[in-house]
Amino acid sequence: DNYYEGQTNMAKILVTSALPYINGVKHLGNLVGSMLPADVYARFMRQTGNEVLYICATDEHGTPAELGALEENKPVEQFCAEKHELQKGIYEEYKMSFDYFGRTSSVQNTELTQYFAKKLLDNGHIETREIKQVYSVDDGRFLPDRYVTGTCPYCGYESARGDQCEQCTKLLDPAELINPRSSVSGSTNLEIRESNHLFLKLPELEETVKTWLDTKYDWPGVVTGIANKWLKEGLKERCITRDLKWGVPVPFEGLEGKVFYVWFDAPIGYISATKEWADEAPESRDWKSWWTEGNDVKYVQFMAKDNIPFHTIMFPATILGANDGWKNVDYIKGFNWLTFYGGKFSTSQKRGVFTDQALKEFSADYWRYWLMANAPETNDSSFTFSGFAAMINKDLNGILGNYVNRVLKMTESKIGAFVPEGGEEGEAEKALYANLETYLANYKKYMEEMEFRKAMNELRAIWVEGNNFLTVAEPWSVIKTDVARASAILRVAINLIRVLAIASWSIIPDASAKMFELLNLDASEQPKWFEKSIVEELKTLKAGHKFNSPELLFEKIEQDRIDTLIQTYGGEE
Repeated sequence: DNYYEGQTNMAKILVTSALPYINGVKHLGNLVGSMLPADVYARFMRQTGNEVLYICATDEHGTPAELGALEENKPVEQFCAEKHELQKGIYEEYKMSFDYFGRTSSVQNTELTQYFAKKLLDNGHIETREIKQVYSVDDGRFLPDRYVTGTCPYCGYESARGDQCEQCTKLLDPAELINPRSSVSGSTNLEIRESNHLFLKLPELEETVKTWLDTKYDWPGVVTGIANKWLKEGLKERCITRDLKWGVPVPFEGLEGKVFYVWFDAPIGYISATKEWADEAPESRDWKSWWTEGNDVKYVQFMAKDNIPFHTIMFPATILGANDGWKNVDYIKGFNWLTFYGGKFSTSQKRGVFTDQALKEFSADYWRYWLMANAPETNDSSFTFSGFAAMINKDLNGILGNYVNRVLKMTESKIGAFVPEGGEEGEAEKALYANLETYLANYKKYMEEMEFRKAMNELRAIWVEGNNFLTVAEPWSVIKTDVARASAILRVAINLIRVLAIASWSIIPDASAKMFELLNLDASEQPKWFEKSIVEELKTLKAGHKFNSPELLFEKIEQDRIDTLIQTYGGEE
């Protein structure tokens, strides 16, 4: 379909991004690895006329919640409630357009997690077993896998957790760790004792999962690579319960006092958060229509590579094993790491720029643009302050901001604060129409295909096109001899600001809204994607339409500011 004809067949698109852990403010790597690209995609899909439901939630069970509460000396419920509100507020400032941002500690998640467990039990896919588990004598408790820290036997990473090494992503058993210690107290006084637990019989579901995965040949390489590596090694039975007080209680006899493993209940949180959304307005919202097969919904998940095994194997196995008509994911957009000066961002080691700190330095659009233009799609990307400043100064300040400012200032000073009338279009306009048509079509295609870096290149080219048009048409020279022709040039140039605002809306929503306000247009709603040809779009604002005096959209980041940022947050040039 031609990009300006709009979407004739509105699709239902369900979007979820990996659930951020409750244990504090997330870093920029976390943002670009799931929530931000999901938001950009959701916004663009709405803009092009689709019905979108974008769901996320805080992941509130498991070790980090308990340890975080212990550290702050608060009841875990209170700790989670406070951190949920904190994170929610930050994401609102980043203009995340969630339809609902829920919590995995909700009643809905308890009910649905227990429901799936019962289905899997009925279908013979889970069983109870006695296992040997790490017991901390000094802490007086069993330690779930994540409560045990030690050196990874595979890669030598010294802070590997007992369930998975976050450096090499190998799944681990606490007994494999070298020099294991308790994450609660640091004690090395550990014993192995016996305890009953539920196991998901993944080997039985391996063929079903593999057959399902084989249909997903168009997924990114980082996703299929990790999934196939797991399948090649052969799936192992997975313990899905823990000896913890905080979590979804296990409703089966002989397993009293235990809760489900966080990685069992967290993905179910996508479904339960949708139910939370629907429960707020049950007469108008049908959560099941988004989550049952046969409802013609396209379901897209966004996540960083450490979450991929759970979303390509564990969660699909749960859905397929329940065998009850639930919707499984259609497309997973996986991301590599964003590094901080080549090293890892780390919540626990407080290394890098965190989402709340970032907003104290620059408004959300600066971060949204830089992160999407450098999204770690095919390999890791590195964040540096000088690289960040260079791109902001060149693209946002120098190309886009400069164009808007030049056009409005020039028109206001030479003619007046309104769209000028008269004059005929020339060759410069025809070249502009042709180039914009191509770039906008490419941009739309890449956004729909979730090829974000390619999309950002096209968006940048659209911005550049405005400056190129001015350079070729030279209204400042033409006006000296031919006011009518200069008026025609500036009329197109002002209309182009509206086009740029629409094209940029899903990436830099605040700047887009500002452009609408400068043009005296309603900025309160997300603008629809172009419904007419670009020639017609550039004639939308008629002669005489008033605009407001220009203000700078972006500030230039000077070298002394870069030096201060490096001093504040670390990072070696």
